[in-house]
This record gives sequence, structure tokens and C-alpha cells, in this order.
Amino acid sequence: MKLTKHLELVIWVSALIVLAFVRPGDDHFTLCPLANLGFVWCPGCGLGRSIASIFQGDFAASFNYHWFGIPALLILLYRIITLSKKYLVYF
Repeated sequence: MKLTKHLELVIWVSALIVLAFVRPGDDHFTLCPLANLGFVWCPGCGLGRSIASIFQGDFAASFNYHWFGIPALLILLYRIITLSKKYLVYF
């Protein structure tokens, strides 16, 4: 259990670091199974671009990519802080 909590922390922090350096307007590949199957709409598509736009400071583009980008980032930051506090207690 302890190892999985640390792994989760590493994964979330790594994902946000990657999104901080991604240029959301550039062409990109998608990992979305619905988009890869040819569906036009997916409830999660655009979240990564939305969070990347927040890191670039473009909140209007973030909202255009996905309206849930700002709340999703806040939820991820809360989870990272929660996991970090638990991790720091052990040391």
C-alpha cells in the first residue's frame, strides 16, 4: 500500500510536469480509446490541452478546450498535496 501511494504521487507530479511543457495548440497524438475508435465526442477529450493552457496562462483557451480543466487541475493539486503530506510524515 505504501509503495502504491508513492507511485501515485510520482505519476501525478510527472503528468503535471509534462503538461506544463506541452504546447496545447500543436498537433498531437491521442491516447483516447473513443477518439481512436472514431467517435467524435468524448467527455475527457481536451482535459490535457486545457490543463496545459492553464500552465501557459491562457485561461480562455483552457475553457474552450474543456470547461472542467481548471477544477481538474485543482483536484489534482489537492491530491498531490494530500499524498505529499502523508509522505512527509514518514520522514
